[in-house]
Amino acid sequence: MVKIKFCGITNPKDALWASNLGVDYIGINFVKSSPRKVSVKQAQKIINSIPEFVKTVLVFANQDIKEILKISKRIKPDYIQLHGDEDLDFIKRLNENGVNIIKTVKIGEGEEDFQNYQEYSDFVSFFLLDRKSELLGGTGESFNWDKAIRFKEKINKPFFLAGGLNPENVKDAIEKVKPFGVDVASGIEKFPRSKDYKKMQEFIRNVQKAK
Repeated sequence: MVKIKFCGITNPKDALWASNLGVDYIGINFVKSSPRKVSVKQAQKIINSIPEFVKTVLVFANQDIKEILKISKRIKPDYIQLHGDEDLDFIKRLNENGVNIIKTVKIGEGEEDFQNYQEYSDFVSFFLLDRKSELLGGTGESFNWDKAIRFKEKINKPFFLAGGLNPENVKDAIEKVKPFGVDVASGIEKFPRSKDYKKMQEFIRNVQKAK
């Protein structure tokens, strides 16, 4: 079964809704420029509202490693997602501190040389493929899924497919790419800080329909 990650959760109600519907991972945003950014106190309330079997992911982008470690030690998430331009040395330093890492790979319009991500594989738990943009923390826009297939052929590591997914296209995305998991934020929202229950329900239902 393809894993489901709902990202940009900002309040306990949405987190509990998602958990009850069967989500596997909940993403909590600490990217400073994001409209979905939360405080440490808010993040703790969100995590306290959900069952232990739902994995928690804190999202950062181009932030100081001391800040990331300080927040992660207080909140104790299951994973840290790096959504910026963090290099291999940065990832190794986090890994040495016992942090489980999801590294975002930004997919652009041109030809991509994915082979350089092979050296990251020993230090990350998963990759997450998203559309390349100047904006940090996700764009809600899709990219050419053929590139995700090429990434899968080159890099032997599970990944989440992100970027413009919604209840209408997630089944097609899964059947074409066959990722480890799918990640969605804006595609299940009423507006940036509030999820839509019916969209969350429909998204999960359509993931389950995929073959």
